[in-house]
Amino acid sequence: MNGSFLELSHHQISKQGQSAPGDVFQSIKCDDGRVVSVLSDGLGSGIKAGVLATLTATMVARCVAADIPLRRVAEFVMRSLPVCSERQLSYATFTILDVAPGGRVRVVEYDNPPYVLLREGVLMEPIKTELRLPRGRGGAKGDAVLRLSSFDARPGDRVVLYSDGVTQAGMGTGAWPLGWGDVGAQDYVRGLVAASGSLSARNLARSLVQEATVKDSWAPKDDITCGVAYWRHPRRLLVMTGPPVSRERDKEMARLFSSFEGRKVLSGGTTATLVARELSLKVRVDIRDLDPEIPPSSEMAGADLVTEGILTLARVAALFEAYQPDAPVQHNAAGRLLELMLDSDVIQFVVGTRINEAHQDPTMPVELEIRRNVVKRIAAALETGHLKETRISYL
Repeated sequence: MNGSFLELSHHQISKQGQSAPGDVFQSIKCDDGRVVSVLSDGLGSGIKAGVLATLTATMVARCVAADIPLRRVAEFVMRSLPVCSERQLSYATFTILDVAPGGRVRVVEYDNPPYVLLREGVLMEPIKTELRLPRGRGGAKGDAVLRLSSFDARPGDRVVLYSDGVTQAGMGTGAWPLGWGDVGAQDYVRGLVAASGSLSARNLARSLVQEATVKDSWAPKDDITCGVAYWRHPRRLLVMTGPPVSRERDKEMARLFSSFEGRKVLSGGTTATLVARELSLKVRVDIRDLDPEIPPSSEMAGADLVTEGILTLARVAALFEAYQPDAPVQHNAAGRLLELMLDSDVIQFVVGTRINEAHQDPTMPVELEIRRNVVKRIAAALETGHLKETRISYL
């Protein structure tokens, strides 16, 4: 869509006293280029609610990936969900966001707070069609009401989905006796974007969840989840690691670095040294960045981050593979590199293929294989877990 990139991200905090959230936010990219996100809220909280929400989100994602029409998917899920016999409520609610490659967006909502569509700072109100369906298994009375809507996304648009942990935040307090509400959450989103027009989906989701937590006096009375879709000009990141196969190509690597338009990272002492030498720059170790497990980062003009190589990249890969949205940020070189990657849309890796004579026998290029494999692990985690676009080239 006119060169725009769809950034998808979410943030989540569990109900106080629960070890696992009862809300689930899942996103997948289908073979035809569509992106599907599902926010599901299991009845109650904790592990049982999380299982029900996960089941719902997984059913939706797999059905949509199988190219089943969205309306039929919603009908299938509704008829599959059990209903609480006492409260006459389905055991999970859901919101489905289906984005076609050309920017056509379809949304199906069931019992979650209405989504927010923000365009050029204005809250839009898409036309919604109601679809009434039987309330699934369990003999519940009355029909369930699904709301279907669609629109063509434009560059700069944001869609914000959240669970009722957001709208009910602060309920029972003097300031918010009935909860924060839809209007309160919507106004907060609009204010955040007005203050920072380039605010990323990740930071918007985190800010909304944190504000809802504040309304609950930092003791959430329910799971609080927010997912954000943001159509924006892609933010690019270059990660260079390892020297090129021959010294004659050092200048080529330096040219790639200096001409790249976007943020830049050098991972590896040898890599940083050769780029600095070719560009007549200096590398200085940042003594403020000390960590007992990860070597410190360095500073160099033109680079957003300079790190050690294999150890730091391996830690980044491990962090991605165990990633949780509410995990604290690690204040070391690996944590900073992970944050840069998450705040970027297109990540380009340039992997040098020279054997480091100081570490390895040239006949046993173990270090080279480790570097390649670690980069592939990071790229796979970025693509599958965060729907980023990655490119790997070897030099």
